[in-house]
Amino acid sequence: MGSVEETKTGEEEMQQINKKPPPFDLNDYTIIKEGEAEILMHKKNEVFYNKAQVNNRDMSIAVLRTFISKRKEEHEALLSKRMNKASKKENHASNGTSNGECEASQETPEGEPCSNGAEPEKPVEGKGQGQLKPPRVLEALSASGLRALRYAREVEEIAQVVALDNDKASVEACRRNIKFNGAVAGAKVESNLADARVYMLTHPKEFDVVDLDPYGSPSVFLDSAVQSIADGGLLMCTATDMAVLCGSNGEVCYSKYGSYPLRGKYCHEMALRIVLACIESHANRYKRYIVPVLSVQMDFYVRVFVRVYTSASAMKNTPLKLSYVYQCVGCDSFHLQPIGRTLSKNTSVRYLPGFGPVVPQECSDCGKKYNMGGPIWSDPIHDQDWVASILADVKATKHRYPAFNRISAVLTTISEELPDVPLFVSLHNLGGTLKCTSPSAVIFRSAVINAGYRISGTHVNPLGLKTDAPMDVIWDIMRCWVKNHPVKEQSPDQSGSVILAKEPVLQANFARAVASLSKAQAKKVARFLPNPERHWGPKLRAGRTITSKHVSLLGAEAVKEVLNGHEQETEEPQGKRQKIDPASIS
Repeated sequence: MGSVEETKTGEEEMQQINKKPPPFDLNDYTIIKEGEAEILMHKKNEVFYNKAQVNNRDMSIAVLRTFISKRKEEHEALLSKRMNKASKKENHASNGTSNGECEASQETPEGEPCSNGAEPEKPVEGKGQGQLKPPRVLEALSASGLRALRYAREVEEIAQVVALDNDKASVEACRRNIKFNGAVAGAKVESNLADARVYMLTHPKEFDVVDLDPYGSPSVFLDSAVQSIADGGLLMCTATDMAVLCGSNGEVCYSKYGSYPLRGKYCHEMALRIVLACIESHANRYKRYIVPVLSVQMDFYVRVFVRVYTSASAMKNTPLKLSYVYQCVGCDSFHLQPIGRTLSKNTSVRYLPGFGPVVPQECSDCGKKYNMGGPIWSDPIHDQDWVASILADVKATKHRYPAFNRISAVLTTISEELPDVPLFVSLHNLGGTLKCTSPSAVIFRSAVINAGYRISGTHVNPLGLKTDAPMDVIWDIMRCWVKNHPVKEQSPDQSGSVILAKEPVLQANFARAVASLSKAQAKKVARFLPNPERHWGPKLRAGRTITSKHVSLLGAEAVKEVLNGHEQETEEPQGKRQKIDPASIS
């Protein structure tokens, strides 16, 4: 009876949302299967769905599984710690009793225990000793509900997934898909028509996981998101406004994220670090701070996974994690300026502003001026222990991930990144500045390793190299390379000419180093895969009318199909029909 009543209640709510329930004809829908979930998508693009985001959803499920595993480990460690503490107190209390035995002069009735005026302490019983509750997940912008359904069906330990959307058609579609996916989805997933910002503000610290995957920038949701996460919870956040984050509209990026971007080859990693700095800023307002566990740039977006904690004292370390970036306008040289520093004396720590400037007015390599960007997150953006756990889980259950090849390739590359080196240099850009043939990655990596520095690749760019070698060492290596591979004479005011005019201080050794290839490269593991199909990228926002101008996003065949279908449904005269001729689209 209860299930019948719940079904009726759901139908009544849908009627309230839509006045009258629309007719349901399965022929109007396409069944889309991803993972263990299936959804019904209307052919009129009423609710947003992007096939390319399968990488995003798979990565999120992998991180979510690892989060649940780590959460259990942390709970067990806390429980063990409290039990040990309680047993120590009991031992101390019993030792105190034995040392203070009743004296013979005191008359104590036989069989009566002696008392020292205090009751024996009971074992400590706190939250850590109770049963760990299964996590609750909030998907703030659910659209069709595919992500929420996959969480519910593929991550068994989840207690509940709350799917929100402020669009009536999306909520209707989500509820339809919940019913379509059977009893498991119906028991775990709850769809609500609500503004995500208001909902999160009115449910503070209630969710163990909050997922933000908006169409565009997540900036307007961050303030309420960091408040709705329980202590130690996981925030998963996507930003798809890459043009803004990568420097095309620096002033817009500053207004949304509080950071100014620079247009270097490292702009996609800088985008990740801008988003992290923005989340940290919002968290700090509520005496909270973040710990990134994984930060990924894939396809046309960035995706960050951070844990949120509450601590007024730990929050003071935020200026130590942020830096400004100085980028030379003439060459690839960049330098980081930390915002804060600490001064330790005995057991006390003082927090002070960072020393500066780290660069002169003009670039010491080429003599040009600097652009300044930031602040960005300059601390590690991954937790390598988490990355190893996620990768191991993905490989062990690869049949459960539709995008296994792509996410395993990305995670493999991330596992080999230097965690403490922000941003990277590009071999092609170095060669382009000097107008020379670029050395191969193996040769350049060998030279850096032989000079006594560390170097690795980056998941953001196949030609990007992370290294702790300073820029003057990098340019010395390139000067030595050009001596062996001469270039044509250039104008003396060119940046490359100024750099090559100086003699190298370091004599580079290009002999092949043992560590010049990463483990994945040595084993020939694929790290950068091509897109699985054409037009693999951002799709049209839900509700938009598809026209010929969307060929670049959807492809000519998809646009033709939609326009032909529209013509067949329309019974108006030819003169009043849409002016676009599908046959003209090639």
